[in-house]
Amino acid sequence: MIIWLASYPKSGNTLLRSMLSAYFYSKDGVFHFELLKNIKQFPDQKLFKNLGIDTDNELNVVKNYVKVQEEINKRDGKSVRFLKTHSSLNDINGHKFTNLENTLGAIHIVRDPRDIMRSYANQASISEEEAKNRILEIITIGGKKDKKNKTVIHTGSWLTNYLSWKEFKKTNKYLLMRFEDLTSEPEKNFLTILEFVHKLSNLKLTIDKNKFKNVLRTTSFEYLKNLEEKSGFDESYSTAEESYVQFFKYGNKKNVISSEDELKNDLKNKLSQQMKELGYL
Repeated sequence: MIIWLASYPKSGNTLLRSMLSAYFYSKDGVFHFELLKNIKQFPDQKLFKNLGIDTDNELNVVKNYVKVQEEINKRDGKSVRFLKTHSSLNDINGHKFTNLENTLGAIHIVRDPRDIMRSYANQASISEEEAKNRILEIITIGGKKDKKNKTVIHTGSWLTNYLSWKEFKKTNKYLLMRFEDLTSEPEKNFLTILEFVHKLSNLKLTIDKNKFKNVLRTTSFEYLKNLEEKSGFDESYSTAEESYVQFFKYGNKKNVISSEDELKNDLKNKLSQQMKELGYL
């Protein structure tokens, strides 16, 4: 069954995947980028092409979201399958993104949108003003112009994305995790994540202490930054210029910008209710 790793782009999904893949898919808990291949993105063309679904027809892809998930669960049996997504949970043209028959639960990682703005601008090679506008507007990412030719991802705005996955709380199979908490107190919060995964799986939690220690050591921001500098990271490409940009660049460091900064204040004013709810204001 699927456990969704859901987030708006540049919110910490890569860190979450790194920690989970190092713990569940390595022998010693030492992270390296190849481990991320164990956690696929959804939607992704390969998953659909394997079932003979025409990925050039975007509506056809959306119509088959649930069918592909059914096939994943049929193939995996009772095993837990982590899937990363930047999609909102909203219906698209009347078609659901997922359902409870195919979903074991969701880990929803969120980040202060003011910090997303800077990371988004860096990754997409756009201005911070354009990044701010994208955060506030309903968007899709990927598609035929993307370097890796991935299918379209219906991300929505930061607000619609956050609200859609927040609705999953009603299922009692939902864990909200702030990026800021995962980076400032990784030991405490990664343990919370492991407890949640085991609870969903109806498995008793027995922590492999050596693995756990190595996960924390090799998924710190500085470790990941150095790893990228030494070996590169295939997700580190600008979606605009298709040129290599540094992925692990800012971490949890705050912008050194005046509190009167117009772009940040615009985000704060328009997203104040949710930012207060999340403890960002």
